Amino acid sequence: MRKILGATGLAAVALAVAACGSSGGAAASGSSGLPATAAPSQATTSAAAPSPAASSPAASSAADPVLATKTINGTVVLTSSSGLTLYWFSTDTATTSTCTGQCLSYWPPVPGPATAGPGVTGKLATLTGAGGSLQATYDGHPLYTFAGDSAPGQAKGNGVKDSGGVWHEMTASAPATPATAAPAPAARATSQAPPPPAPTPAKSTSGGGGYGY
Repeated sequence: MRKILGATGLAAVALAVAACGSSGGAAASGSSGLPATAAPSQATTSAAAPSPAASSPAASSAADPVLATKTINGTVVLTSSSGLTLYWFSTDTATTSTCTGQCLSYWPPVPGPATAGPGVTGKLATLTGAGGSLQATYDGHPLYTFAGDSAPGQAKGNGVKDSGGVWHEMTASAPATPATAAPAPAARATSQAPPPPAPTPAKSTSGGGGYGY
């Protein structure tokens, strides 16, 4: 009887040990599996996603440049948001930019609408440029930068003759607003001295009829 119980007890102990080993293995597998690797994956994805707050100012700056002023060679001129001198073109009108084609590669238009910064007191508006995009205007003058200016404080385009006209730096106190169309040439003066009076016919001085004796 004691031998039978001893064998039965050993069998029970062996089953209990086997059950504990199986349970421990499952618990160990559960603690070092998917959750441990899933967490780093989520952290990486979150770090790579762009923040809307970080991208908003860049988009706003491109669509709404802020103009400022700077004194260059004793003259207060308008500058772009990056500090480059702004220019106007002598052949433009208040509603039309005449810089087209290759001209635009040397004189890039300032995108509109623009916002007035310190010292910018003129009227800002827009027109539709040659490429179909909005271009900023200042007191009726379409605005441009110059490809020859490589840094703020330069005004190498001032007085340049190009594309059929003359380019001028845009001063803070802008020149007179250009007409919406080319003005008609003034009529030449036609006043002349009055014509001389017609000559008066001479009176006859001969005597009356009959013969004298």
